Amino acid sequence: MPELKPKKGELLRNWIDFLFGFENKRGEELDYWIFFADTFSFPPQEFYASIEKELTARKIPTMEMSREDFSEGGLLSDKRIYLRMFRERLAIYTCAAPFGIGYFFSCRTVYVPALVRLWHILAACIFFTIIGGLLLRPLGFTFTVIAVVALVFALAGVLRNAASTATIDLDAILLRIPVISTIYQNWFRDDTFYRLDTRVLYLKQVPAIVRALADDVTAAQGVKLVNQNDSTPILAQLHRPPRPPTQPEKA
Repeated sequence: MPELKPKKGELLRNWIDFLFGFENKRGEELDYWIFFADTFSFPPQEFYASIEKELTARKIPTMEMSREDFSEGGLLSDKRIYLRMFRERLAIYTCAAPFGIGYFFSCRTVYVPALVRLWHILAACIFFTIIGGLLLRPLGFTFTVIAVVALVFALAGVLRNAASTATIDLDAILLRIPVISTIYQNWFRDDTFYRLDTRVLYLKQVPAIVRALADDVTAAQGVKLVNQNDSTPILAQLHRPPRPPTQPEKA
């Protein structure tokens, strides 16, 4: 089907990203909601602490939590603190902040794909070149080449087995190593039924917990949260970036 074929502009951007791009930490937004509470105030740090306490008690596996600063506008603008929950390339950002005399709670789910770039491949080549340089004098050229090739296949086997093994520790260690984590996830780590199931639970449960805690802190002051996404279909899409116009097909 013609609409499924990538356009020339997209292919060019993909090649530029592969040659010169780095990891896209912002990722692709999958879901988003925002609730507003009128005439309400609450310390954001206390709200984040309650989320961290609740999620820590639930012991969600392989999830990391951190607080990050995002600019309200440009580089010199004020910053807002967001709570980030990250698990298997899926980040959930929540924000609690005043807006005039009111207050809002937002939660967005972002997918950060593991995309191998040219610099990842160059870094791997440099690593094997260094190993070869260290082995060249004691082994000679021929045996050094054999040893490096064998090391490449051995590491590939380790990565492949780590993706399918039941040992979670090795998988978690590989996910924390720069460069290797991207190559491992992009080329070797397969999705299993368990990973798909737990991913869905993570995407559903964490935003629901954030929403429930927001309801609790506002209800304690007798304030009701109002969903700002359900007003009209147009307003619900304002947070999304505009899509590029499509070109009409030639007859």
